[in-house]
Amino acid sequence: MTAMVRALRGATVVADDRPESIAAATQELLVAMLTRNDLQVEDAISVLFTSTGDLVSAFPASAAREVGFSGVPLLCAQEIPVPGSMQRVVRILMHVYTEKSKSDIEHVYLGEAQELRRDLD
Repeated sequence: MTAMVRALRGATVVADDRPESIAAATQELLVAMLTRNDLQVEDAISVLFTSTGDLVSAFPASAAREVGFSGVPLLCAQEIPVPGSMQRVVRILMHVYTEKSKSDIEHVYLGEAQELRRDLD
């Protein structure tokens, strides 16, 4: 099978708004997304990070560079502040080359963020 471009999603809840907390949670999520989908950093085309408005002490993309994503285009944005939505969330949309079908891609929601996508259980 030929490699196709696929998108995979992930989210995690950060313990608090400190740079080290944002970095640790972001790196854990990135590694889990790669591992669960049998991918390497070299398979990544681009990565979009969003964070809720209460996470302002660091860019999630900075944490990604520390785990090998320095040659991958990275972009950070802020989530829409919907009243009542989950707080301290970092979300990732990663575009990759893979031979997996869309249905075989495993989206990764860690910890409390699993509540965001109960349909993926």
